Amino acid sequence: MIEHDDIGALLGADGPFARELPNFAPREAQQTMAIAVQQAIAGRETLIAEAGTGTGKTYAYLVPALLSGERVIISTGTKALQDQLYFRDLPKVRSVLGARLKTALLKGRANYLCLYRLDQTVREGATFDRTQASQLATIRAWSARTRRGDRMELAEVPEESPLWPRVTSTPENCLGVECPFFDDCHVVKARREAQEAEIVVVNHHLLFADLALKQEGFGEILPGAAAFILDEAHQIPELAGQFFSQSISARQLTELAQDALAECNGITGAIGLMLEPVEALQNAVRQLRLTMDGLSQRGAFQQLEDQPGVDAALSDLRDLLSTLAELLASQAERSRGFDNLHERALLLSGRLDRIIEDHTDRDVRWYEHYPRGFVLYATPLDLAAPMRNLRERTQAAWIHTSATLSVAGDFGHFARQLGLEDPQTMSLQSPFDYAQQALCYLPPPLPDPNARDYTDKVIEAVLPVLHASNGRAFLLFTSHRALRRAAELLQDKCPWPLFVQGTAPRPRLLEEFRASGHGVLLGAASFWEGVDVAGEALSVVVIDKLPFAAPDDPVLMARLQALEQSGINPFMGWQVPNAVIALKQGVGRLIRDMRDRGVLVLCDPRLTSKGYGRLFLASLPPMPRTRELADVQAFFDGVSAPQLVANERSA
Repeated sequence: MIEHDDIGALLGADGPFARELPNFAPREAQQTMAIAVQQAIAGRETLIAEAGTGTGKTYAYLVPALLSGERVIISTGTKALQDQLYFRDLPKVRSVLGARLKTALLKGRANYLCLYRLDQTVREGATFDRTQASQLATIRAWSARTRRGDRMELAEVPEESPLWPRVTSTPENCLGVECPFFDDCHVVKARREAQEAEIVVVNHHLLFADLALKQEGFGEILPGAAAFILDEAHQIPELAGQFFSQSISARQLTELAQDALAECNGITGAIGLMLEPVEALQNAVRQLRLTMDGLSQRGAFQQLEDQPGVDAALSDLRDLLSTLAELLASQAERSRGFDNLHERALLLSGRLDRIIEDHTDRDVRWYEHYPRGFVLYATPLDLAAPMRNLRERTQAAWIHTSATLSVAGDFGHFARQLGLEDPQTMSLQSPFDYAQQALCYLPPPLPDPNARDYTDKVIEAVLPVLHASNGRAFLLFTSHRALRRAAELLQDKCPWPLFVQGTAPRPRLLEEFRASGHGVLLGAASFWEGVDVAGEALSVVVIDKLPFAAPDDPVLMARLQALEQSGINPFMGWQVPNAVIALKQGVGRLIRDMRDRGVLVLCDPRLTSKGYGRLFLASLPPMPRTRELADVQAFFDGVSAPQLVANERSA
């Protein structure tokens, strides 16, 4: 194995990466991180590595992972990043290192074509509209030539097409070894490859689904590993909360009922037995949904229980689900399908019991409802304990990396959420020259962010900046309501192409924005991170408000209450740190490479009027700040930012 000193040299000016990769730039921060990752893997340590944009963190963990001689699981925040890592970055690093080892890409089951479900859909001969019929023909043609069966290969059929659920499987409807297509199953092949590989690339959803399921004794999808490297690790606390939750939805119950009826086909006497209890269950689901009319879309379980008729509706649902489970047990030996349905009914029944009966302080019980359905949840209040148990079980190194993990250089908030005790920490500054490349503009004080005309005033303050930059801007909003209002206002005032989240799929909007050269893109939540537009097409990022979490989130409210009871100020101890990390993600959209130049516009007056505003400003990259519009215009006229630094004192 290569020594610690040498791993830095590999990524240095005289190393193989500088020699063999045309655009490779040696970076000290990258070398420092690579050495730390190597030590963490060798010592089975826990490491938090914050690496500013442009550090090259991907190579900084791939090089030591490939040289470790150990089995390493690398997990990314999204499937798109997972593909980029597996198909672009990993082959380059393997090639430069001459590493001969097996690698595998593994995604959740819903990403793989199910040959049995495709066959069933074709056989059913359902009447599809012209678009869906054409998509089905495309999927059939692709199924004959694909090796992986990964739906990301087939860009012609959009991700949101209603056909995908019909030609992919779920854990509930998979036939397992009894499937006539088992030998050619893409999911089985992908899992087998992962079991045999030294480097496995997954995404956070799959990683936590597997680790959480393993906790319940379902066996593991992912092979045991010596190290887990979590990229985009700032997403982990929220995701872990989802996977350690118990939930039951109207959709799961309805699908159970529909599948029970479908299984009766060809089984003598089964329909006579099932029809009445199945219909009763479906009615109980509808009845419970009706009792939620008039309630806020999400809230604490207590609010739901206070509604007239809810107790009776919940009690009916439990009884009917229990009755159906017993009936399915009586038919379990008659078909593999009935056996599977019996297991599903027991699982859902157990979850419903836990959510209804669990009155401990450990969980937050809450509900969410939609026009045609609902979900009931029990979410752990504190993730530190389950996360700690999970790590201890693996006996592996856990490496967390992202551009946004600290608050003004302090990792305490991130570490506390995940129960990381005494981790190794490092903060590596971006190699970008923010002092030269960027300017932070704080417009003259706007009204209170809760004021009714706040978004109107934001657009008023931002329009002169857009004129100075000739469009080329991202406007990021903390709410969809503000985004819609801003889109209305800009419709008439914006001489540049306008791209609004929700009017087209995200990848297409970004592609069209890049191609336009002078576009103005309006986005909320999902546009704050993972969006990479380098070069002149993006020269302004506007953020309307500090991204505090919505106060109507029942899990957040319970968490804040618990913090208060334990003597911690919930605002400074939780809400501010989370908002700082979210803000840093949004700001990270601006400067993406060494040649980028851009202006960051932070509209929220609380940055300078409130004491905590200093924490936000101290967490940003070191760029000059100004309150003068003339400085913004001068910046776009080619005056370098340091000449404007005198204004920083007044900002």
